[in-house]
Amino acid sequence: MSDDSTDTAPDPQLTGYACIQSYLKTLDSSPGVYRMLDAQQRVLYVGKARNLKARVSNYARPSGHSPRIMRMIEATASMMFLTTRTETEALLLEQNLIKQLKPRYNVLLRDDKSFPNILVAKDHGFPQIKKHRGAKKEKGAYYGPFASAGAVNRTLNQLQKVFLLRNCSDSTFESRTRPCLLYQIKRCSAPCVGYVSEDEYGALVRDAERFLQGKTTKVQSQLAEQMQAAAEAMEFERAAALRDRIRALTQVQSAQGINPRGVTEADVIALHMEGGQACVQVFFIRANQNWGNRDYYPRLGGTESAAEVLQAFIGQFYDNKEPPRQLILSDEIEDVDLVAEALAGKAGRKVEVLVPKRGEKAELIAGALRNARESLARKMAETATQAKLLSGIAEAFGLDAPPQRIEVYDNSHIQGSHAVGAMIVAGPEGLMKNQYRKFNIRDAELTPGDDFGMMKEVLTRRFKRLLKEDPDRDKGQWPDLLLIDGGAGQVSAVHGIMAELGVEDIAMVGVAKGLDRDAGKEEFHRVGQRPFALRHNDPVLYFIQRLRDEAHRFAIGTHRAKRAKAVGATPLDEVPGVGATRKRALLAHFGSAKAVGRANLADLKAVEGISDSLAETIYDFFNERG
Repeated sequence: MSDDSTDTAPDPQLTGYACIQSYLKTLDSSPGVYRMLDAQQRVLYVGKARNLKARVSNYARPSGHSPRIMRMIEATASMMFLTTRTETEALLLEQNLIKQLKPRYNVLLRDDKSFPNILVAKDHGFPQIKKHRGAKKEKGAYYGPFASAGAVNRTLNQLQKVFLLRNCSDSTFESRTRPCLLYQIKRCSAPCVGYVSEDEYGALVRDAERFLQGKTTKVQSQLAEQMQAAAEAMEFERAAALRDRIRALTQVQSAQGINPRGVTEADVIALHMEGGQACVQVFFIRANQNWGNRDYYPRLGGTESAAEVLQAFIGQFYDNKEPPRQLILSDEIEDVDLVAEALAGKAGRKVEVLVPKRGEKAELIAGALRNARESLARKMAETATQAKLLSGIAEAFGLDAPPQRIEVYDNSHIQGSHAVGAMIVAGPEGLMKNQYRKFNIRDAELTPGDDFGMMKEVLTRRFKRLLKEDPDRDKGQWPDLLLIDGGAGQVSAVHGIMAELGVEDIAMVGVAKGLDRDAGKEEFHRVGQRPFALRHNDPVLYFIQRLRDEAHRFAIGTHRAKRAKAVGATPLDEVPGVGATRKRALLAHFGSAKAVGRANLADLKAVEGISDSLAETIYDFFNERG
C-alpha cells in the first residue's frame, strides 16, 4: 500500500470539474481509494476504484451526473489518493474510511453497535448461562449474535424454563444456603444447594447447547423418552416435570415465529427506500432459528440506487463483525464477487451472497421487506412530528432555525454523595441515546448538595472537550440549544460559566416548575428576558417535559448504578487473589475490612482458606499502603 498523502492541484484556485481534471495526469490504472475534499479540507466523499484513473476521469466529464454528484463535484477543491494491491483491499479501506470520516455524500450507517451473545461459561463445575457482549475472553461456548439484548433475554428466559440452568454469578452461587426464587418458579434446578448432581446438571447443559446449535428435535425426542420411562416407573412427579419442559420447548419454537428448515446460518438483509429515506432490516438466522431482527436507517444523499445503498451498508455493517455463512439480500449489489471475497477473507471461510427469487429464502426476504416497509413508514411519521416540534421550539424561544441538537442537563445525588451529572441529546430523529453522557463529579471540595457547583463542573468538562476536539464546529457535536433544570438564577450562573469558556453564542433556556411545582405550569427563563409560559396543551410543552423527564431518568439511573457499585465495595476487592469466598472468610473472622487491614501476619494465617503466601500478600497490601 502506498503512503497516504494530499495531492495538491496544480492551481489551488481550481474547483469542480477543472480541479478533478488536473489530477488525471498524475494517476495510473492502479486500484485504490480516492477522497474528494472541499475548500475547507472537509472530506466530501470517499470512493474505491478498480482503476483510479478511469474512475476519476468519470467525474471530470461535465455531464451525465445525478444532481447529488453534480453538487459534490462543484464543491470539490482537492483530492487525496491511496493505491492498494487489490480491489478487495480498496473496498475494505473505503468502508473503514467512510466510518471514520463520515463524508457528507456517502451512504452512512449511523448506528453500528456490537451484538450480544449467549455464553455458557465453562470455568465452573455447574456452568452459568448468561448474556455476553464484547471481546470473547471468558472460557466457554458462545452462541450468537442476537439482534438485541431483548432477544437474548427472551432466549435466556426460555432456556431457564426448559433446561433449568443457573444465571447467578459464581459469588452468589457460593453464598447460597437455600434455593432462590427461580427454583420455586421452576426456572432453575438449584445446583447451588445440591438439589442436582454435577453429572445431572452437565446433561442439562448439553441439552441446552444442542438447542442453541439447532438440534431441537433430538432434545425433544430425548425428553419424550425420559418422560415415558418415568411414567412407566410410576415416577409421576418426574414425568410431569419433563412434560412441562417439553411444553416450554414447544412454546420457544412457536414464539420465534421464523424457523427456516433450509437456512442454518444467515443474515437476511432487506432494503426499502421511499421519499429519499431508507430502512434496512436485518434478521439473524442461526441454528435454523430466528435470533431477532434490527432495523437501520442509513443516511442517504437522495439519488442513490438500491444496489449502491445495500453494498455500502454491507461493507460498513461487517467492518467489525464476523459475517455468517450466507447473506440473503433483497436486491442485487454492484460488486457481489468482490464483497463475497472481502467477507470470506474476514471470516476465514466461504461466504455466499444470494438474492433469491423463489422458495424459502425468498419468503424470508418477503417477510424482512414487509418489516422494512412498515418500519420506514413509522420512522417517517415520527420524523415529521419531530420536525414540527423542533420548529415549535425555535418559534417559542426565538431561535433563528429549528435546533438540530438539543442538550439537556441534570444532576443526581443524595446529600452530595455519589454525585453524577447527566446529559441527554435530542435532534431531528428524536432521542440520540448513543450521544448521552454521564459525568462522575470529581470535585471533592464541593459542598454536599451544591447543584450549581456540580453543573459548573459538568459544563466546563463538556465544553472544554468540545473546544479541543471540534474547534471548527463542523462535526455535528455542538448543541444549538441547552435546556437547564432551573430558573433565572441557574440560567444566569450557567451563562457566566459559558462566558468564562468563551462560548456565548449557544441559546440556553432554564425550565422551572411553577409556583405549585405542578407539571404543565413550567416557566421558561432566558438571559436578560422576562420568564414566560406555554399554554398547557401546547405539544412543545409536552415535548420539553419529556426531555426533562428523560434527563432526570438517565441521571437517577446513573446515580443508582454508582451507589450500588459503592455499596458492598471494600478494600479487600483490590487485593490480588482474594475472591468472593476468601473475602467472606476474612470478614467472618475479623468482622470488617478495616480490622483485616490492622491484623498481623500470624492472625491472617490463622483464617481458614488463607494460605501463608496469600496472608503475606494481604498483609503487604495494607501495610505498604499505610
